[in-house]
Amino acid sequence: MTPKLRYLLGAFLLALPADQLTKLWVSANVPVESFADRITVVDGFFYITHARNPGAAFGLLVDWPWAWRITLFSVVAAIAVFVVLSFFRSLAPGDRFNASALGLIMGGALGNLIDRLTRGEVIDFLHFRLWGNRSWPDFNLADSFLVVGVAALMLELLASEAESRAKPGEAERNEGDA
Repeated sequence: MTPKLRYLLGAFLLALPADQLTKLWVSANVPVESFADRITVVDGFFYITHARNPGAAFGLLVDWPWAWRITLFSVVAAIAVFVVLSFFRSLAPGDRFNASALGLIMGGALGNLIDRLTRGEVIDFLHFRLWGNRSWPDFNLADSFLVVGVAALMLELLASEAESRAKPGEAERNEGDA
């Protein structure tokens, strides 16, 4: 097994069970849609809640018929897995960082798809209060893994782009020293 495959599978096997186990715990221990029964993690800032979202991010598509939503979400998840595996194949055998990021993305995409297929909705439970009594919409670990994986890939892309732009300048300086 190549290092990149170990890291992809490791990140995936961390993300998917962590997402599903936390959702099971929230379902068993926190009443649905009862902000009064929330669990305070950091008072005034971070809470564990229990929200259900039959739509997409920020409640989008919630008015669509269930069959249309589940079809769309299944197709999007299948495309995400296909893209992840396509990117994975193009990675160097020792590329652990990008392989881990891809594993997180795949775990997050499949974690939310499992919810939609088994419950018809996604369980969200991470609640952050911002300034002035405003809150960020509740989300879950699958969402977090997706965001962290995509952000890691973007940072790696920016870093490699900056490195490739810096190399021609270094070559010119080295030629001038000769």
